[in-house]
Amino acid sequence: MTEPRVQPQAAPAHDRNPLELVYQAARMYYLEDATQAEIAVRLGVSRPTVSRLVAEARRAGLVHIEVTDPFEEETSALAARLAAALGVRAVYLAAVTHAATLGSDLAAPLAAAVEAMALAPGDALLISSGRTLYEIARNGMPPLAGVQLAPTVGGQADPLPWFQTNEITRTAAERSGAFPAFLFAQALPSAAMRASLDEDPAFQHVIGLWGRAKGAIVGVGAPIATRDALTRGIPVESDVFDTAAGDVCLNFFGPTGDPIEFPGSDRMVRTPRALLAALPHAVGVAVGGAKVPSIVGAARGRLINELVTDAATARALLDALA
Repeated sequence: MTEPRVQPQAAPAHDRNPLELVYQAARMYYLEDATQAEIAVRLGVSRPTVSRLVAEARRAGLVHIEVTDPFEEETSALAARLAAALGVRAVYLAAVTHAATLGSDLAAPLAAAVEAMALAPGDALLISSGRTLYEIARNGMPPLAGVQLAPTVGGQADPLPWFQTNEITRTAAERSGAFPAFLFAQALPSAAMRASLDEDPAFQHVIGLWGRAKGAIVGVGAPIATRDALTRGIPVESDVFDTAAGDVCLNFFGPTGDPIEFPGSDRMVRTPRALLAALPHAVGVAVGGAKVPSIVGAARGRLINELVTDAATARALLDALA
């Protein structure tokens, strides 16, 4: 952390004494490492007054504190190495993440990925579901003023909050200033319901956003065998999932990214693989050792072309790709 800088500022004559006290208290506290008790004696005020003066110095902009990332150079080099090894356009890394603060931990690298999209008001951005995206929506969204935000999969009837795609989209839009669109459909509807969706204007509006989106923020699902929950309707008991490395927007794939289909998968409400592959920026967001084969498969299958993760996952990926 760099040394705090305390800057004197001019003030109107009628307010000069209070501002001088604010400045003196801040200078003693931040530059001389004086205690509040010592400052109180030197300034002839009470300790609570010193606390208020120091707080006022921060509010008035007299004190500037900068916290620098000690791992910045290391993570930048690590990101470049992983992008080349994984065959994606870019990798954005958080130095560390924790399950309790995952959304905020990934906020900075996600913001960098979104900034690279150069989104303007009216542009479309897609967002998927899953636990990581659920946390991102609540605590990690960058500003997206005027952007159209659309879900990539159905999930209206799912009881688990991280598969409630409309709520994830609504929350993400609320936090970022985007305009949300919604999918009023299950992830795997009946044949009759799926046919009716093709005639629904709201559904067609979302399909249109899929087709013109400049980017997507998508979770990368872990291998099916390791999961404790999956979107309602997916026949996890089917043998076809035995070799599934994961999914992106309910597009399931094997270790090399080859698609895995099952009876009824043609009815799924999901952004198609071909559209994801055609996106200028398909940003996969995933952390953890369990996601390593999933991230590799997603990149090889061209379901993602950029990645947001943490340094530990990046190292595990490089080890797996070596």
